[in-house]
Amino acid sequence: MFLQKVYGNYTGLPKQAKYLVYASMMPAVAYGLIFTDISYFLTTVQNVPANFTGVVISAMGISTFVASILLGIVSDIYGRKKLLILGNVLASLILVIFALTTNSLILLAAAVFEGISEAAIFTSSSALLAEKAMNEKRTSVFSLYGFAQSMAFSLGSFAVPVVGAFELFGFSEKEGHIILYILIAILGLVSTAIMLKVSESRTLKKPRANMMDLFPRKSKDVLIKYTLTSAILAFGAGMVVPLMTLWFSLQYGISDKISAPILAVSSVLIAVAILAAPPLAKRLGLVKAMVITQAVSTIFMFLTPLSSNYALAGLIYSIRALLMNMASPLSQSMIMGLVAEDERGAASGISGALWRLPNALSTWIGAWFMGIGLLAEPFFVAGLFYIVSIMLFWVYFRKVKMPEETFH
Repeated sequence: MFLQKVYGNYTGLPKQAKYLVYASMMPAVAYGLIFTDISYFLTTVQNVPANFTGVVISAMGISTFVASILLGIVSDIYGRKKLLILGNVLASLILVIFALTTNSLILLAAAVFEGISEAAIFTSSSALLAEKAMNEKRTSVFSLYGFAQSMAFSLGSFAVPVVGAFELFGFSEKEGHIILYILIAILGLVSTAIMLKVSESRTLKKPRANMMDLFPRKSKDVLIKYTLTSAILAFGAGMVVPLMTLWFSLQYGISDKISAPILAVSSVLIAVAILAAPPLAKRLGLVKAMVITQAVSTIFMFLTPLSSNYALAGLIYSIRALLMNMASPLSQSMIMGLVAEDERGAASGISGALWRLPNALSTWIGAWFMGIGLLAEPFFVAGLFYIVSIMLFWVYFRKVKMPEETFH
């Protein structure tokens, strides 16, 4: 009965929305590989200092912050399809750069363009998804999108053990990583063909002489509250989430060939849980569903570093990730439903930017903690930021009722 309810939420989705879901998958595979493996690959395989690896990861987030605001505004004026394609091409090329160099300047440049890639895909995809889906199907579309993203992200993580297969054919660990990165980059470039099937937006702003007029004025009040709570949550997450393969290596002495599949399983569980998000939101209300799942997730954030072995740590971390990310499509659907239609690109860009900046800044802090041997502290500090964010979110949005919650 429950499965029938879940399945019913995904019938009759618009074709254009489905194209966007398919088109998003290869960039997510690339990001899955980068965010799962880059901390281990640069530090352990390429012998880049851990602190500089943290700087590289932080640079990605800072670049995303700057680019998201600019590209969000640009997408409302000139269209979102072009940005989607640009982001995919950049995501593919950056994998090749990360694989082939240890030059600090080139790595930082690659990190900047990775941030631009993230910004281009996130701002364009969120706005296009909201445009293609009607109110009553918007949460379902964003949940299906989240499912596809998590599954694709997990494929990027699951791909890491393929390095071991290359080693059986005589390649070194470093050469195996390079081959893997380049193969996924090629597949990413090929996937651009799917993006060409998505039609361009027709509800675009006209260029204005005054740049301030391009910011989402009609939606500023709700956007300020949303981005504040999101930024606090992001700062906490950044201290541990991008560094988990490094943390597993330092805490338990295991390589990315073991930790990456653990994180991949986590992404699969997230994907399955996301499918249950729309019926949960219908039953509890969208805001209450978000608060409950995030609050329970925080408990598991505190428990992860207390685990006696890597298997238990992986299980607890996966439960944390499942619950926290189950709320992600609900959050995206909520903000796209509350802002004005012609401000969705800018709103998406700003909300994405104010997620990535604090997330990136705290990654450097988390890497510093781990570099000096404080392996539990990042999790505890992250949990405290989670608590503050969840409490503020409830205060701001507990009385909000979404348009689709009136449909039966």
